[in-house]
Amino acid sequence: MTTTRPARKPAPTAVSATPTIEPGPTAPDEGDSPAPAAEDVTPAGGSQPAAEAEPDQPEALNPAADPEPDPTDDAEPSAEADPPDEAKPAAEAVADPVDGVDPVAEAEPELVDRAEPVAEAVPDPVEGVEAVAEAVPELVEDGPVDGAEPVAETAADPDPTGEAPVVFAAVEPVWAIDAVDLVKTYRGRRRADPPVQAVRGITLRVRAGTIFGLLGPNGAGKSTTVRMLATLTRPDAGSATVAGHDLLRHPWEVRRSIGIVPQRSGADPDATGRENLLLQGRLYGLGGAELARRADELLDRFGLADAAGRLARTYSGGMLRRLDVAIGLVSRPAVLFLDEPTTGLDPEARAVMWAEIEALTADGLSILLTTHYLEEADRLASRVAIIENGQVVVEGTPDELKSELHGDAVELELTATPDARQVEALRIRLAALPGVGEVTFTGRAVRARVDGGAAILPALFAAVDGAGLATAAATVARPSLDDVYLRHVGHRFGRQEEVA
Repeated sequence: MTTTRPARKPAPTAVSATPTIEPGPTAPDEGDSPAPAAEDVTPAGGSQPAAEAEPDQPEALNPAADPEPDPTDDAEPSAEADPPDEAKPAAEAVADPVDGVDPVAEAEPELVDRAEPVAEAVPDPVEGVEAVAEAVPELVEDGPVDGAEPVAETAADPDPTGEAPVVFAAVEPVWAIDAVDLVKTYRGRRRADPPVQAVRGITLRVRAGTIFGLLGPNGAGKSTTVRMLATLTRPDAGSATVAGHDLLRHPWEVRRSIGIVPQRSGADPDATGRENLLLQGRLYGLGGAELARRADELLDRFGLADAAGRLARTYSGGMLRRLDVAIGLVSRPAVLFLDEPTTGLDPEARAVMWAEIEALTADGLSILLTTHYLEEADRLASRVAIIENGQVVVEGTPDELKSELHGDAVELELTATPDARQVEALRIRLAALPGVGEVTFTGRAVRARVDGGAAILPALFAAVDGAGLATAAATVARPSLDDVYLRHVGHRFGRQEEVA
């Protein structure tokens, strides 16, 4: 008999929800073969992907609602022509779609595994990504967050297998920054100079709402790492996400989500403090009363309200750095990069800046802080990565890193510089004391790693007296990040020339 197939547009609706099959007429010459029914349900070329489904079509387009669809609407003749008097639309063989049962499962038992409606709506569930991208184009750009509702509509019918449909929900990213194996190499200043590899495979993760410190001397690669994560320079290798956005695929989304305070001030010296904030806001698309309120809020927060009308060139070093931080916060970023924010500040201005930075995390801001001040990283950062020659040497919380160094550091200042014989005699006596570790001599200073801290001082004083020397002063200190650096790098923390 001659059969016609239903219109292609509503095909996913008819296939994805059909509980029962009414017995239909069989072809005179085909016996009980279910092949025509299988052809009626499945268009040539396989199941259509969900991208062709049009949920906004009127209900009248459903083949089940119209027992005699127009044969001119995408209909194709069957491979075997049967008597026309027994021709009947395939819609009659698929009655009252309710629960998403595939009629092919009853027509051909060997196809039972295809009864899951989602598998037909998305033809290749193993690959997954391509199928979902066709079904819901909105997911292609920025992941499943914005496309959650269309996916829910595609799998809205109950699943007879008891498995709940997959629905994507918007979730805040756990990692504000997630970087893997970042590499950056610069050409030499002259053609004959070899290339300089500033960053050699840095991997780090910054948890949202925390301060992460990159600690290292000048030239370690801290600033280059920040420039890559802030989209100011492209990495040669590696990958990263910032505020949930891919660094390489969606750099504009990254820029909308970050603020940056560079090493050197970015404020216009010939504009007032307020004008600098307003200019930065306009670059981010802000304006009007909202931007004016934001500028006033930041000027007041950083103690610059009284100097708002003064040119930035008249600001002191501390005021200028506070203005730089305010500029970085105008757009209310999710991630803030602070590249050595206290360099060049006096101790008082540095303490004020530290207090301001600590207050920022109370607002849920995520901060990547680079510094070559050990005490700054120890005080501000919840986690620290020590960088040397473009690589992460060690990472952890400051307390975790310092706890790896057992005991306290004791420094004895002698009244006179000992000669070689006295140094050897004192070394032997100190080594014989329980709880005394490595001992070093520098001029009149004697340093030792000890267990017990101040409790062992009397024994140390006795050892000095026994070596024919006298003690002028003594200090006991807990392990510092400088001690951590010494252990992992092999030398004391120092300043070197920037390589990038």
